[in-house]
Amino acid sequence: MKPVVPIGFDAIRAAHSRIAGTAIRSPLLPLDVPGAPAEVWVKLECLQPIGSFKVRGAANALALADPAVIARGVYTGSAGNMAQGLALSARRLGVPCRVVVPETAPRNKLEAIARLGATAVPLPFDEWWAVLRDHGHPAEDGHFVHPVSDPAVIAGNGTVGLEIAEELPDVRAIVVPYGGGGLSCGIAAAVGAVRPDVPVFASEIETAAPFAAALGAGHPVEVSHTHSFVDGIGSTRVLGEMWPLARTSLAGSRVVSVAEACAAIRLLLERGRVVAEGAGGTSVAAALKGLPGIDAGPVVAVVSGGNIDAAALRAIMDGRVP
Repeated sequence: MKPVVPIGFDAIRAAHSRIAGTAIRSPLLPLDVPGAPAEVWVKLECLQPIGSFKVRGAANALALADPAVIARGVYTGSAGNMAQGLALSARRLGVPCRVVVPETAPRNKLEAIARLGATAVPLPFDEWWAVLRDHGHPAEDGHFVHPVSDPAVIAGNGTVGLEIAEELPDVRAIVVPYGGGGLSCGIAAAVGAVRPDVPVFASEIETAAPFAAALGAGHPVEVSHTHSFVDGIGSTRVLGEMWPLARTSLAGSRVVSVAEACAAIRLLLERGRVVAEGAGGTSVAAALKGLPGIDAGPVVAVVSGGNIDAAALRAIMDGRVP
């Protein structure tokens, strides 16, 4: 696949207006954590209509698609959040939606996909990842919306950065969960246009951290993937078409442990009354560990989603790792 080209600020600004009726302007709030290495703020994308930032990119992609092309249906590959974003957007347009999901997708996300009127098609993890790598599945018909590297999706994701820059002009750094790079690179494009001095860091989970490995090697490499409750991020390799953009857009990767992600989720619920899923907890965990070169705030942690399984959340609040 050809490398994804940088997303322009005008495309992000246009996307912000285009999706205003579907996505909310999510709250940006301080998180009171005495002793933290910097003042931490949280961007609560977990409060979007589907509980995830993915509604932004999905809504923008379908709004820009040819109505005649999407009339026969749309589909994507997703662990659950992009599935919901595309399903909601497709339902509003009255077009069918199918989602290829990994067999490990949590039940709560599968139930949400069905509730939004879409059909889930489960595949083994490696076959599911191939859908993202190959941009589609030979057995699926309809218009494919890539959950990561579609420029319209990245532009929609970038609206998160636009809001941060507008509402917190003295922001010093931003931490964003890294799944495929579509959110972090979109935010970096938006913030870089108005505050090029603000670094955007990726946060990854220790059970699958391909971006950190790629940075260490200087190119994408295969990494091991161990299943955990952190299902919204983590893969075996950085997508080739995203690597040039991610390498130049992001300041680095901060890898956190599963236990650290759990601690961040507990903190968000106890201090902020905010429910975060595993991926969303990694950015807060990374911010609380400290960022290289950042000794003061405000630092914004993007809480990318809140679609966590109830049993997993109960275990975390009991002090256990799901």
